[in-house]
Amino acid sequence: MSGTSTPAPAPDILELAALLCSRVCHDLISPVGAIVNGLEVLDDTEKPEDREFALDLIRKSAKTASSRLQFCRLAFGAAGSAGAQIDLGDAQTMARGHLEDGKITITWNLPRLLLPKNKVKLLLNMMVIAQQTIPRGGVLTVDPVGEGDAISFRVTSTGLNARIPQNIADILSASEAGAIDAHAVQPYYTRLLAQDCGWTVKLAAEGDGIVVSAS
Repeated sequence: MSGTSTPAPAPDILELAALLCSRVCHDLISPVGAIVNGLEVLDDTEKPEDREFALDLIRKSAKTASSRLQFCRLAFGAAGSAGAQIDLGDAQTMARGHLEDGKITITWNLPRLLLPKNKVKLLLNMMVIAQQTIPRGGVLTVDPVGEGDAISFRVTSTGLNARIPQNIADILSASEAGAIDAHAVQPYYTRLLAQDCGWTVKLAAEGDGIVVSAS
């Protein structure tokens, strides 16, 4: 009997759409649930301090939900018609709104350019992957590789206990990726975006940081 396993089949179009929807729902369920909890407190109490706490929870959670929706629309959604271009300045705004959460800060060194939407979607997904390499927080530094229409990206994450999640590295490299589920669909989608751009995405340790690069 061979010691090698047969790779799991790639998800078909319908399954990929369902998995991406599950991923978006996962990102939104926490802040939306907090809004519901806040509204229930408002319904159940007349104490001024409790009502103020509930209103503050609703405000913060609504802001978080809005930021995540805007980011997901750009990173996973259609974001305009086929052939559309997206301003890197808008991508920066969306990335900061979603990823800068008190633990993560972003150093953005990209010029302001209009780029094909799948390149921008790829960049945002690379940043999500980079965020997962520093679970205790840190800095994401976004740099250009090349310039003009040929520009690609390099995202460096630095932080305490930065590490490479092996399952993500395997999915990006298409080696022993295993079954693609709602937890694995984001790096798989990143790989598909890179292929559409004619690139591959690499995840590697470099000095004290982890680098996600596309070329």
